[in-house]
Amino acid sequence: MINFPLFFIKILPPELAHDLSIKLLKIKPEFLKNKHQDDLKLYQHLWGLDFFNPVGLAAGFDKNAEVVMPLLNMGFGFVEAGTVTPKPQIGNEKPRVFRLSEDEAIINHLGFNNQGIEYVAKKLNKLNLNVLSKGVVGINIGSNKDSINIVEDYCNGLEKLGPLAHYVTINISSPNTPGLRDLQKRGQIENLVKSLNKIRNNHENLAAKVVLFKIAPDIDEEQLRDIALMSLALGVDGLIIGNSTIDRPGTLISSKKNEIGGLSGKPLFLKSTLVLKKMYNLTNGQIPLIGVGGISNGIECYEKIKSGASLIQLYTTLVYNGPKIINKIKKEILICLNTDGYNNIKEVVGIDV
Repeated sequence: MINFPLFFIKILPPELAHDLSIKLLKIKPEFLKNKHQDDLKLYQHLWGLDFFNPVGLAAGFDKNAEVVMPLLNMGFGFVEAGTVTPKPQIGNEKPRVFRLSEDEAIINHLGFNNQGIEYVAKKLNKLNLNVLSKGVVGINIGSNKDSINIVEDYCNGLEKLGPLAHYVTINISSPNTPGLRDLQKRGQIENLVKSLNKIRNNHENLAAKVVLFKIAPDIDEEQLRDIALMSLALGVDGLIIGNSTIDRPGTLISSKKNEIGGLSGKPLFLKSTLVLKKMYNLTNGQIPLIGVGGISNGIECYEKIKSGASLIQLYTTLVYNGPKIINKIKKEILICLNTDGYNNIKEVVGIDV
C-alpha cells in the first residue's frame, strides 16, 4: 500500500486536495488496498454486526458514499459516509477548511456540503451490503440549512438511507449549521428520538436498524446527564462522542487558530476523552459508545477504549499521516493488549472509568 497524506498536498488548498483524493480513489480503487488480516483480538460483535477491528473512519471524508469500498480496503473496520441532507447543498462560502499544521489540527466550516439523499441512495444501492464480505458501513444524516422542519429531515434521511447501510448516525452536533446543536437540548432531543423510533417501528426494513446519535464535546454537565438519562429511557442504540469543537485551546500556535468553524485533531483529544468517560459513567456502560477526537496513534486509541469506547473513529490524523496510520494504530493496540494481558479488545472497554 502506497502511503501519501490524504488531501494534504501542501501546494493545493485543503478542499481541492481532498476532492482530488476522492477522484483518485474512484479511478484507482485498488491503489491503497491493504491485504493485512486483522488479529482476532481486535474483533467484536456489536449491535449484531461484525467489527473485525475497532478503527473506523469518521463522517466527513466520503460525504456522498462514493468510495466506501476503497476506504474499507485500506484497513478500516468500519466507514461512515456523509453527512447527507435531504436536498443537495453547496455548504458555506469558501475558504472553509484550514490546516493548522503546527497543531496537527484542522478547522472546517463546510456546512454539510453534499449531493443529497437521492444521489447517495443510488451509491449505497450499488454498494449492496448483502454481498459485502467484510466491513461495516454507516451513513451520517443531517438537516438542510434552510429546512422548515428539522425533525422531518432526519426522519426522511432514516427512511430513505437507513435500509441501505448497516447503521445510521444522527448528526445533531455540527457547529456549522445554525441552530443544529439546539437539538441536543432536553425536550428537543427526546422529540427527535421518539420521532425516529416511530419511523423504525412503522417500517419493517428499519425495525432492527442501529441508530446512533453524534453529540458535541462542548455540551455542559447538565446536558450530558439529560442525554444519558434520555438514552437509557428511550433505548438509544449508541452515542458517538464527539464532533468537532468550537473551543480554541490556549495551546494552539497556528496563525489560523481563530478561523470560524469546528476544530478537530490533536488538540481535541483530552477534552473529547473526558466527555467520553463522563458519558460511560452516566450510562453505567449500558450503551455502546464510539470515541472520536484527536486520535493519532494506537496508545491514544487504547486510552479511548479504556475510557468507555467500544469503537473509535479518526479523520484528521489521516490528513497528516496518510493511510499507513491505520495499520500502525492496530499494531499498537495489539501491543497494548498483549502487554496488559488481555485476550480481546472488548475486555478493555471502560476499565479506566
